[in-house]
Amino acid sequence: MNTLEIKGDWNVAKGKLKQKYAQLTDDDLRFAEGKQDELVGRLQKRTGETKEAIEKAINDCYRDERTVRKDNRG
Repeated sequence: MNTLEIKGDWNVAKGKLKQKYAQLTDDDLRFAEGKQDELVGRLQKRTGETKEAIEKAINDCYRDERTVRKDNRG
């Protein structure tokens, strides 16, 4: 997976997280490489969800996008 695909996946994941947690802002979802723990902590604080729930939601968004991309390739 190249950098462009990763950025595209993250953009899709952000949209899905905003749908699931309407109180999230773009600033909450700003992501820099190496800042995963900070991102999860910020989302925990904003949503009140557990670390595990936040990580699962992020992973689910990525998994969904990869499945769609794979299916579209044939």
